[in-house]
Amino acid sequence: MKFAHLHVHSHFSLLDGLAKIDELVSRAKELGMDSLALTDHGALYGAIEFYKKAKEAGVKPILGVETYVAPYGHQNKRAKIDDKRYHLILLCKDETGWKNLIKLVTKAHLDGYYYKPRVDKELLREHREGLIALSGCISGEIAKLLIADKYDEALQAAREYEGIFGKGNFFLEIGHHPNVPDAQRARELLVRLSSETSIPLVATQDIHYLKPEDAEYHDILLAVQTGNKLTDDDRLSLRGDDFSMTSPEQMEEFFRDIPEAVSNTAAIADRCNLELKLNEIQLPSYPLPEGVFPDTHLRELAVERLPRRYAGADSDQRVLERLEYELGVIEKTGFAEYFLIVADLIQWAKDRGIVVGPGRGSAAGSLVSYVLGITDIDPLKYDLLFERFLNPDRIQMPDIDIDFADARRDEVLAYVKQKYGENNVAQIITFGTMAARAAIRDAGRALGLSYGFCDKIAKLIPFNSGLSDAVAVVSELGDLYKNDPDAKKVIDAAKKLEGVARHASVHACGVVISKKPLIEHLPLQRSPQDENSIITQLEMHSVENLGLLKMDFLGLKNLTIIENTVRLVKNTRGVEINVSALPLNDESAFNLLQRADTTGVFQLESSGMKRYLKEIKPTELEDIIAMVALYRPGPMELIPLYINRKHGREKVAYLHPKLEPILKNTYGIGVYQEQMMRIARDLAGFTLAEADTLRKAIGKKIKSLLDKQREKLISGLIENGVDKRTALQIWELFPPFARYGFNRSHAACYALIGYQTAYLKAHFPVEFMTALLNAESGDVERISVLVSEAKKMDISVLPPDINASAALFAPEELNIRFGLLAIKNVGANIVEAIIEERRRGGPFADLGGFLNRVQHKDLNKKSLESLAKSGALESLGAERNAVLKNIDDILKFVADAKKTRASSQSSLFAGRLPASTLRLKTAPPAGTPEKLGWEKELLGLYISDHPLNAHLGKMAENKVQSIKEIVAKGATIPARAVISVAGIVSRIKRITTKLGQPMIFAAIEDLSGTMEILVFSDTLAKNPDVWQENGVLMIKGRISLRDGETKIICGEAAQIA
Repeated sequence: MKFAHLHVHSHFSLLDGLAKIDELVSRAKELGMDSLALTDHGALYGAIEFYKKAKEAGVKPILGVETYVAPYGHQNKRAKIDDKRYHLILLCKDETGWKNLIKLVTKAHLDGYYYKPRVDKELLREHREGLIALSGCISGEIAKLLIADKYDEALQAAREYEGIFGKGNFFLEIGHHPNVPDAQRARELLVRLSSETSIPLVATQDIHYLKPEDAEYHDILLAVQTGNKLTDDDRLSLRGDDFSMTSPEQMEEFFRDIPEAVSNTAAIADRCNLELKLNEIQLPSYPLPEGVFPDTHLRELAVERLPRRYAGADSDQRVLERLEYELGVIEKTGFAEYFLIVADLIQWAKDRGIVVGPGRGSAAGSLVSYVLGITDIDPLKYDLLFERFLNPDRIQMPDIDIDFADARRDEVLAYVKQKYGENNVAQIITFGTMAARAAIRDAGRALGLSYGFCDKIAKLIPFNSGLSDAVAVVSELGDLYKNDPDAKKVIDAAKKLEGVARHASVHACGVVISKKPLIEHLPLQRSPQDENSIITQLEMHSVENLGLLKMDFLGLKNLTIIENTVRLVKNTRGVEINVSALPLNDESAFNLLQRADTTGVFQLESSGMKRYLKEIKPTELEDIIAMVALYRPGPMELIPLYINRKHGREKVAYLHPKLEPILKNTYGIGVYQEQMMRIARDLAGFTLAEADTLRKAIGKKIKSLLDKQREKLISGLIENGVDKRTALQIWELFPPFARYGFNRSHAACYALIGYQTAYLKAHFPVEFMTALLNAESGDVERISVLVSEAKKMDISVLPPDINASAALFAPEELNIRFGLLAIKNVGANIVEAIIEERRRGGPFADLGGFLNRVQHKDLNKKSLESLAKSGALESLGAERNAVLKNIDDILKFVADAKKTRASSQSSLFAGRLPASTLRLKTAPPAGTPEKLGWEKELLGLYISDHPLNAHLGKMAENKVQSIKEIVAKGATIPARAVISVAGIVSRIKRITTKLGQPMIFAAIEDLSGTMEILVFSDTLAKNPDVWQENGVLMIKGRISLRDGETKIICGEAAQIA
């Protein structure tokens, strides 16, 4: 007898279902079923993934949901009344049913959410067409009434549901869970009810995991959901019975007394024939005048803007031919509106002073994009390929990701909503899944194992490694798994939890834009982080599968830094800067890059990158593009070769003369994917579209595809006059290309942002560093690094001052002044009040005047102490310790001042009452150590002095080198040379190695910078107590240049007395 499971939960029933989509489909196929439903709790998160994977496996997908029905109206949310709800299964028969299901699920989330997303019977009536309903498990309304001995009410409810969905579209659901309390009784009563009403029965299993042996792991998952341990009483659990995927034969046996309940599943499956139109592109309509077509408008716009990019373009055949070719491909593929949409929103942003990145990814290979202002990199000058972006042989939506200044990304999103309709635009959901380490900790907690034990296991797992791989590769972990029963138990459980969806959140940058309201295409819900934000229930790949326009609006902090630098330059110097029009051969910018003064320069500020910049001595943007592409694990090993060839220390050789024009810019080294494509075109006769297909095939590493492309390439090379031996050698270049080759278009765009930040730092150092400090204001350690960098640039970062500081860091002549908001415990409201009063009444004369004039509820003991300790009140003649010792009198003075003002304001006749005078009792001034301690506590760094200054003599005696010196020398320091460094310990991270040994990663800072110190167990054992934060240490050790970062391996350490 044919059977189909119609009540099935995947891991998208968050922390309630264990099985992943692929596993469910494979298991159904394995058990001989040709149809399967997916009915996750209250949402359609996995619907499209399930539909696609089931279709690919030859299993008919039945899309559905287990919804929640609110008995008293889905919009009512009364405590202890509306928290009651019933389960109901809904299945789609056809496209109408799918659209109605989307509407029901969306309304349940947007209007009916109260603990769970709820519908009500009115909504069900409104959207019943195309749906089949099952009465649900024992949490369904009818089953609950029957269990409560309310048979007549159950009968009435059953007839009501049948009336809602229509005869033949409503079924009474029965399961086989004899060990679940009341389940058997509910089944018997449902059979009786069916007999009396003629409403047919349907057999389900309420699947929550794949196989019976997964029950214990599902139980752990439920304990993770509720925060319980398995040993806790009265917790949510399904352990009492089997909720795995049973075979048709088992179901036939379970329901042998009611065979029609089994056969009805197949009958329902036969009636569910939803066919989704996937990958049919549905672009939103770009508003155009009547009678104007997108292709025509795009062409007119491109021709109109061409002279802005290329002077005398009408006579440049190369430009015109490329433009015509690209426009032809865009017309053929039907993407004109896409380009118009993107160009419009980028222009809108630029018109409002929002800095937009010069491009991202392969879009920079398009001349049309460059001419329209979508990108700012000339694809002809930098030899970028259009086909890497839009392949005319493969009609697939192009992908233009856009970087905006991160502080203003929300403005762009608001514009898109206003232009295309609030209901047509939404951010995209994403799902956090359990990674290996988290799975160990979660499973261990549920199993009642100690945190220390689980943490030890978790830390043995390399980052981004799966559990199975980690157990196989990390010997200590493998030994624990074999020899420790608790370790085996937790690792086995974690393997089952690994990759399971844990929670939903908002994708960092994904946005979907539709021609019609999104509810016509996909389900929506409120963001878990912000109930005022509407997001999709489908993740980005499913959104793309539906053919909808998905765009990535990325917020890039460096663009905010550029935008704020430009604003500050205009405010302080009256100079307007057009970042898109900066000269790309500026001597000052390249001098800065050659010196590697690149702290704050996008992509170029790591110590390893700085070392290579000094060696490469960049002279053109091409060098920066290459460094962006090469400075990654793998291709990084090619950097020394690149540098040696650039400076003529090593000869450049080519396998074939025709490779020279392709590899010349990179000195014979294959760096970019586009070079691979050009080799295929110029030497083997491929079209660039075919070459892009070759690039993708090699990247996928599928042997059959590789063999086919290998044969095609070698044949093409031979036909074009390359001898067979050389042809085979050229093919051997391609697999490494796939591993190491970088998208040149993307590298060029990010190199340009790097150059722009270098230019601004070189020409407008105060404004640039101010913008940089403000962008990093939440990161104390980073601020400390930047203040050190400013000092190296002869820019003083002045302490906060109640009369001089703005809210944020701000330029003050040739220096930068700390902002008041940077002081810990001083909030935005009181800062705003201080600045507003200063703007209104001028500088504060003394502490009493300040307290009289700024009467705000947040001017309290905590904020006053913080202002005093940081030194912000010193310009008022208020010494730090004097304020602290008199704080009670000062607070009384504040209270009296408030009363005086209130009395003055309430009297019709009184004039302004004279302010009382503040007199502070004498107190000894704070010493240097106290001041520095307060500054470190409240500002995150030392401002008025530095603790190391007291030890300069001793440091000189011990021939201590500065951190800046050590980093500058880098690779020139002999590997075994012992070097001395001294500094303040600013951060300590203690870990346990794979061998179970303690180890420390410490950060120390001196007057010139910060450096990481590696302290292995043998060194740590010699003097463990010296490793304390804020301690002043003398360290001797050897240099480490691993991964291009300069660090010291500590040999000995001692406190400086």
